[in-house]
Amino acid sequence: MTGSGRPDGMARPLALTMGEPAGVGGELTFMAWRELRASGPHFVVLDDPQRLQELARNVGLPTPIRILDRPEQAAGIFPEALPVLPLKLPRPVAPGKPDPQAASQVIASIDRAVTLAREGAVGGIVTNPIHKSTLYGAGFKFPGHTEYLLELAGGAACGHHAIMMLASEALRVVPVTVHLSLRRSIETLTTGAIVEAGVVTASALQRDFGIAAPRLAVAGLNPHAGENGALGDEEQAIVAPAIRQLQDKGIAASGPWSPDTMFHAGARARYDAALCLYHDQALIPLKTLDFFGGVNVTLGLPFVRTSPDHGTAFDLAGTGKANPQSLIAAIRLAARMAERRRGAS
Repeated sequence: MTGSGRPDGMARPLALTMGEPAGVGGELTFMAWRELRASGPHFVVLDDPQRLQELARNVGLPTPIRILDRPEQAAGIFPEALPVLPLKLPRPVAPGKPDPQAASQVIASIDRAVTLAREGAVGGIVTNPIHKSTLYGAGFKFPGHTEYLLELAGGAACGHHAIMMLASEALRVVPVTVHLSLRRSIETLTTGAIVEAGVVTASALQRDFGIAAPRLAVAGLNPHAGENGALGDEEQAIVAPAIRQLQDKGIAASGPWSPDTMFHAGARARYDAALCLYHDQALIPLKTLDFFGGVNVTLGLPFVRTSPDHGTAFDLAGTGKANPQSLIAAIRLAARMAERRRGAS
C-alpha cells in the first residue's frame, strides 16, 4: 500500500532530517541514497557534512557528499553525490552514545525541514528517528515528532491535526490513542476522538493516497468486540456511536470489528485503513505483516511528513548492518504523497 518508485515529474526534492546522530539514521541515509540515486525520488539531507563523511568511512559505506546552498540544486547532484544542506554539530557524536549537546542541532534539522516544506522549497519531509529522552534532557517539551510537527504547523488552532498512520504494502492502521499506557488509553478513549481520527484519515486517504471513496474498519476494544456487552460495553457506549457519526458524514465506516479477526488477508480486502483504539492493537498486526517495510505517516498537516517505523537502534549504530527498507519506503511514499498534492494544487 505504500507504493514504490518515483512519480514522474516530481520537481522538488524531499528534505531528510538528521535524526539522532548517535543512531542508525546516518548510515541508513547512505543506503537509501545508494538504492535511489539512479531512479529517485531525490532528497536533500539536513545534517553535518563532516559527521556524514566520517561515518561513511567508518562503516564502510563510501558515499560522495556535496554541500548545497539551496534545495533545488539537489536534482542535478543526486545521481552522483548525496546532497547536504549543512548543519554543524558542536562536537563529534559516537555511534550508540547519544550526546545532549547535539540536541539543539537535531531540533534545528526538523525546524529547517518544516520551514522549507512550508515555503514550497521541498515537496515534503522524511524524518530520521530521534531519541526523545536525550531531547527531553535538553528541554524539548513534546512527546515526540508528531506533536512537535503539529506545533510547527500552527497547531489545532489553525485547523491542523496530527494523526499517526502506519502504512505498509499489506495494511494501513491508525491508532486513536497512541503513547499512553493501556489503562490510560481506555480511560481517555472517546467517541469524539474516534470520529476525529476517522475524518482526518478519510480525508488523507483521498488527498494523499488517491482513494476516492475510503473504507474504514473500526476495531472494537474488547475480545469479540464486547460480545454484545457481555465482555465490556465500550463498543456500545463509545465505538458504535462514533461509527454512526462517521457514516452520517458520508464516510464508509464499518464495525466495531472483532480485533482478532480483522487483520487476516480476506478481512483486509474489505477496508482501506483500520482505526485501532490503542497503540499495540494497531502496531502488532502491521509489524507482524511487514516489519521492515512499515512507514510512519503524520496525517492532517499542511505538509507531507513520513518516517521509518523504527527507532534509533543504538545497538546497530556504526555497524552498517541496519536494514534501510523502512526509510526507503518512507522516502518513496513521501514522494508519491507530494506528487498528489502538487497535482491537486
